[in-house]
Amino acid sequence: MAQTMVNFRMDTEEKDTFEDICEQLGLTVSTAFKMFVKKVIREQRIPFDLSLDPFYSKPNIQYLEKVTQEIDSGKAVLSEHELVEA
Repeated sequence: MAQTMVNFRMDTEEKDTFEDICEQLGLTVSTAFKMFVKKVIREQRIPFDLSLDPFYSKPNIQYLEKVTQEIDSGKAVLSEHELVEA
């Protein structure tokens, strides 16, 4: 089977953490990625759930930016309130 090289960029801290976890599991980074690829091919899907965090939705970001501007400009009225236990 012919082999090829795959290169990509990632955050250095995340790479280091990933390498540490792989090492603790007795794997190399290369082996971990090969396992991921084989599972994707076998299952014909990404082997974990993907979803958007509603916190980062466009309407929420716009709301947070508006509130931040109001606070920065002194237009916001801030008051204390009782904490509510969930």
